[in-house]
Amino acid sequence: MRSLLLSATLLLLPYYLSAQGSIPQQDDVEVGIVEKLDTYIPTDIRLISEDGDTVYTGDLLGKPIVLNLVYFRCPGICSPLMDRLAEVIKKSGLTIGKDYRVATVSFNPREGTQLAKQKKNNYLNVTGLTDAKEGWIFYTSDSANIARLTESVGFRYKQTGNDYIHTGTLIFIAGDGKITRYLNGIQFLPFEFKLAVLETSRGQSGPTINKILQYCYSFDPAGHKYVLNITRLAGIIITFFLVVLFLTLLILSLRKKRKEKK
Repeated sequence: MRSLLLSATLLLLPYYLSAQGSIPQQDDVEVGIVEKLDTYIPTDIRLISEDGDTVYTGDLLGKPIVLNLVYFRCPGICSPLMDRLAEVIKKSGLTIGKDYRVATVSFNPREGTQLAKQKKNNYLNVTGLTDAKEGWIFYTSDSANIARLTESVGFRYKQTGNDYIHTGTLIFIAGDGKITRYLNGIQFLPFEFKLAVLETSRGQSGPTINKILQYCYSFDPAGHKYVLNITRLAGIIITFFLVVLFLTLLILSLRKKRKEKK
């Protein structure tokens, strides 16, 4: 029995180690999301609203905030992400500005107030969310403050020329500044958006439902989408079967010993 277990382990170990070696530790993520649930954002990060007003992150608090990090000239996933956000805002059954606020912040320090205002006006008019003018604010800032904000919420991105490689996410922040939820990707349902807002209003944090999928999918910068990572998926499957095999052989071994004692 022991020799069978040893043989199976030795046979599968190289594949398992190969798969595990390809899974980066969360803090080593260069482009993606490092979730920082139950941590608090700094309250002294300076932002500039689309109207040119200087505000600090502490000024945004008091009710749930949905933080949306994009850049306004993004040729990739930012527009689909904003489109989906607009859809769930209209379908969630909650009132933006009353139940929660949305803060869209450009992480490109070269983008200024004029572009933010133009982007907001065009976007709200096209999506029909003109009533969200006071509840959905577009912000810009300088590189130092942007770096503090993105790092505080675990948003990792990389500049390539005039563009950026980055992922899409909505970050939910409670009225006291605590990070409570991440909705990663560019597709989310009105129900999960509403649930995230309601739980955030109570200061209740929760794990991201699709977090495990991040281990099975990798972000493709060229296609601006997630693709299945066969190596990681194989590692998870092999790990599962190794555990099942070990437990099965262990149970059989214990049963055999009990019979021999009888």
